[in-house]
Formats: sequence, structure tokens, C-alpha cells
Amino acid sequence: MAEFLDGKTISQKIKEGLKKEVEEFKKNGIVPKLAVIMIGDDPSSKIYVRNKSIACEQLGIEYEEYLLEENTTMKELLELIDKLNKDSSVNGILLQSPIPKGLDINEAFKSIDPKKDVDGFNPINVGKLCLGQDSFISCTPYGIIKLLEEYGIQIEGKDAVVVGRSNIVGKPMMQCLLNKNATVTICHSKTIKLERVTKKADILVVAVGKPKFITADMVKEGAIVVDVGINREEDGKICGDVDFEEVSKVAAYITPVPGGVGPMTIAMLMNNIVKAAKMQN
Repeated sequence: MAEFLDGKTISQKIKEGLKKEVEEFKKNGIVPKLAVIMIGDDPSSKIYVRNKSIACEQLGIEYEEYLLEENTTMKELLELIDKLNKDSSVNGILLQSPIPKGLDINEAFKSIDPKKDVDGFNPINVGKLCLGQDSFISCTPYGIIKLLEEYGIQIEGKDAVVVGRSNIVGKPMMQCLLNKNATVTICHSKTIKLERVTKKADILVVAVGKPKFITADMVKEGAIVVDVGINREEDGKICGDVDFEEVSKVAAYITPVPGGVGPMTIAMLMNNIVKAAKMQN
């Protein structure tokens, strides 16, 4: 039976360290601040934004929320980002995705000051990640790497497979693993005989948004399985992209859903805000 990769406990440990750093900042008159922009009324986004605000409160990070109407124009969004870029009291800017159709999320990410881009989606930070330079790294992949490291799991030289090629998780995850000297394969909806590829993985990261998509027969005996998915089943229960019950019988380590990757994502966002405050002061 697989050992759990307990993101809840590890994230708590990381946040305790960050809280001490924030207290030190405050002694010098610096209060780290995050500004979050949310457009429209997406229920999942509301939950994520609330979790971010709770984490900021726990750490003593100031938190500002900008809730924009569904019919917000691109011009209005870019004007708000520009205002926050120029506000020296704001250290980090986060645009909660998804945003309404008709708005260009890539244009919005590009307009966030790279020094305040705590989500790591500005092309400059994405490019720096690809070049192995110091940058703000997308919080979910960054959190996964930290979780593996905390459990002493060796990444170097391992065969890693990422299922899903989104700009938010899949692509930066591939780059993070590559930067840690893993041999990385990335799979997607056009991959032929997916199970043939996943079965080779020493480290398998799944981010496809499909309930229980990865089954036990797709996983190598003794693999490390990281489940990024959060889905709701017909009975209302939350499950991941991995069939947890069956896969945990063959894997050596597995992340639970919830309590695995989610808390680590929030912890790394907090880490990035503290890092941004350091860089800007």
C-alpha cells in the first residue's frame, strides 16, 4: 500500500517558516501585500480565492481583492493591472483563472510586472524557468517539486511522465522536472497508447481534469504518483484524476485528494509573495 505524500502537513511547515519571515519584515516596517483580481462569478474560483485570503491572514500578509463584473473589458482589466504594477505597497499580483471568454488571459499575464508575478505566468518568468534562471515558478509545479524533496524522493535520473500539457500545470511541471535532471515525457489528448507511456514512469504527474482517469493498470509498480486533479463525482464526493483506491495498491507514494497538491500550491504562492517582498525591498 502506497505511502501518502501529505501536502497538508508539509505546507503547514513551509507556512510556519514564512510567517517568521513576515514578522521580521514587519519589524523593519515592511508589510508584504498580495492583490488578487477575479472576474465573474466562477464558483471554483471563489473557493480558491477564499483559500488564498485565509493563508495570507494566517501569515500576516496583507490581502486586497478586486472583484470585477463578467462584462469587464480588456481595457479596464489592463488599466487595473497597470495601477497595481505602479502601487509600491503591492508586492504580488494574481489574476485568478479562468477569466470570461472574450478576454485575453495571455495578454493580461504579459502585462503583470514580472517582479510582482507571483503566479509565474508572465512570459519573462516562463522563459527564465526554461533557462534554469531564478524566477517566480508557477505555484502548483513548484509545490509538487517541494513535496517530493520533503519526502526525500530522488528526481535526478528518474523517468518522469506528465499527463496534461496546460500552460498552468503541465508545461511548467515538465520544465521543473527537467531542471531537476529527470528524463521527462509529456502526454496529452493526442498521445497514442497512453498507458504504454505512463507504465514506464518512475514519477507520474497527472493534471487532466478527468475523474479517476488513471487506473492501476496504467501505473508501474512502485511509482510515485502525483494527482493534481480536483473533480466532483455524481454523488458530490471530491476525487482526483487518479483512481486513488486502486492505484494506491501499486504505487510506492501517492498524493491524496484533497490534502495533497492543493495545500502545496497555496504554500508556494505565499513563498512567492515573501520572495517578491524581499526582492522589492
